[in-house]
Amino acid sequence: MRLHLLACGLLLAVSACSETPSTATAEPPADSQPRQVAASDVTAEIPALDLATVDGARYVLADHRGRWVVVNFWATWCSPCLKEMPELSELHERRDDIEVVGLAYEEIEAADMQAFLQGRPVAYPVAIIDTFAPPADFATPRGLPMTYLIAPDGRVAKKFLGPVTAREIEDAVAAGGQPSA
Repeated sequence: MRLHLLACGLLLAVSACSETPSTATAEPPADSQPRQVAASDVTAEIPALDLATVDGARYVLADHRGRWVVVNFWATWCSPCLKEMPELSELHERRDDIEVVGLAYEEIEAADMQAFLQGRPVAYPVAIIDTFAPPADFATPRGLPMTYLIAPDGRVAKKFLGPVTAREIEDAVAAGGQPSA
């Protein structure tokens, strides 16, 4: 019985943020035409990513070759996403060979995201993703959080659906070998 309750609780936690903006029904902005979501079910073997971050910098995934990169799709309204943020931030600061980048998968203005991050600061860069035109080289998230571990050679080493811990990431890094010097 105890195991059954634990399994049900875990299932609820993982599915808590399963509805993403790509599947939610929302009214389009009054000043625009309705847009279709560019959905993809496939992630490129070596994905590219080039985005503006909320602090005004650019984040280019290819510039981080030689290190492990944690690409974390999340949203401000997703409780499991918010719970993992401090641990991902600590991992980003603690490990020289692992970096994190947060991709906010929601419709939010940069100023609102900056205000949000004032209350929940993280050490890693954050970019806002256009839910109607998500990064083409990554599969459209079907649930949040969605995390990809990118190996030092640029290949996707592992994909995590649902909350992820620093330990799980470090275990995946250890299983994938050490990054090149």
